[in-house]
Amino acid sequence: MHFLTPLKRRERRMRYARRPRSFSRTLTLIAGGCLVTASFGPVTAQASVPALSAARAQTINCPDVASQLPAVPAQAKAEVDRNLAALNTQIQEANTRLANSVGQGGPNFVQNAILGPLRDKRVAAINRIATAIGRVAQRPAGLDALATCTVADDGAQGGGQNGGQNGGGQGNNPGQGNNNPGQGNNNPGQGNNNPGQGNGNQGQQRPVASDFVDIRQVRPNAQQARTQSRGSRGTFTSRCGRNENGHFNSDNFIVAPGVANGAHHQHDYVGNLSTDGNSTDESLAAAGTTCSNGDKSPYFWPVVRLRSPNDPPQNDQSAADGNIGRIQRPASVTLQFQGNAKSKVTAMPRFMRVITGDAKAATNGPANARASWTCTGFENRRLTDKYPLCPRGSRVTRILDFPSCWDGKNTDSANHRTHVAFADQRGNCPAGTRAVPRLQMKLTYNINLSRQQVAQGRVYAVDSFPEQLHNPVTDHGDFVNVMSNRLMNRAVSCINRGSRC
Repeated sequence: MHFLTPLKRRERRMRYARRPRSFSRTLTLIAGGCLVTASFGPVTAQASVPALSAARAQTINCPDVASQLPAVPAQAKAEVDRNLAALNTQIQEANTRLANSVGQGGPNFVQNAILGPLRDKRVAAINRIATAIGRVAQRPAGLDALATCTVADDGAQGGGQNGGQNGGGQGNNPGQGNNNPGQGNNNPGQGNNNPGQGNGNQGQQRPVASDFVDIRQVRPNAQQARTQSRGSRGTFTSRCGRNENGHFNSDNFIVAPGVANGAHHQHDYVGNLSTDGNSTDESLAAAGTTCSNGDKSPYFWPVVRLRSPNDPPQNDQSAADGNIGRIQRPASVTLQFQGNAKSKVTAMPRFMRVITGDAKAATNGPANARASWTCTGFENRRLTDKYPLCPRGSRVTRILDFPSCWDGKNTDSANHRTHVAFADQRGNCPAGTRAVPRLQMKLTYNINLSRQQVAQGRVYAVDSFPEQLHNPVTDHGDFVNVMSNRLMNRAVSCINRGSRC
């Protein structure tokens, strides 16, 4: 006889809680951040329904993972419980997103912006559960089949493909406007290139003219810590090209290992030639590199696209994720490691993972947003939530500064952030951390647009998750140190002695 852990019981209760029951009471809803109380007669309710309308309430319906597991060995229990909790959190977050996006997008919005990303997260969490069990017992098979979730409604309209079974369906309810061919909504690649029109997918309608600012109207605002006598003034640069070999994919092996299209936006890659969603320390170490100094580190960031109302239709995964337009190769890529204003730097451990920015900052808030946008010749003027319009002869510039205060122990952490931190404005590292070389990525683009062109729909934008609407605040970068120890020690020496290498 198997006993259910508390987390298993909770997930099972969530599954059974979706069964409708009739009741009559005063119902309190959270709508738009406000509490709304209303009295109802006999109605059909669902415990996990995040949004309720007169016609339909929808909820995310996912298979129960906990009940499908074999007996969990004691050695794996903590890891399994942690990931079962993560599965519950993922469902709650998806339900919240579903409630907040009512009426948004075209026929594919829920699938692309909510169900697709949720499935990818569940695949990763389920794989971690199977791996934890497999370390000490037989790895359970077939769990990946539990990753796919659906959207079910309360059956008031009975309009989905599965309406007779679960009262809902996966978005084929005519009330969502998905089956109206007159809107041209079924082909995500057609009619999408005008940011003011499109097919109703909100991820494809931005940016608009108000998302752009003439850099000459921005006041100087960039600040940099002044290097003290004990600080480190040197720099070390890896020259790795501009992705001339066309290394692109929509994976992210740091945040979503083993998940194809885990990022839902295209990444530019330089450095390591093998980087994809299945990369490991071993595969990275064995691969070649585009860097002239032998640096095998992968450096990657979301691509920038230029779009116009006259662009041809785009029918691919990127279009389905709301990322349309022509990918722009950077005019220059500078990967420079810098020192610390207050102290010397120490070597960064091999295979340490470091990320900067937040790909979901538009919805998460700007706490982890670190990227800035500017123009060459105006780099003391930085933007975070707007795209710059640069004068003729000046290039659009992205600056990605990475954290450089290491905890001295870990090469990664659960959120990929807590093992390394940013120095404060004076250059001080938090207590218990030490300064390592600070990576700065600087990318420039030959993009010159006028205010009139932007108003006419000729715009540029960074690739993003569908629900992030191409907001520039979501810009981010990723790096794993795969330098040899010899090369890293050379970088440290150059930085600490004040040389430019």
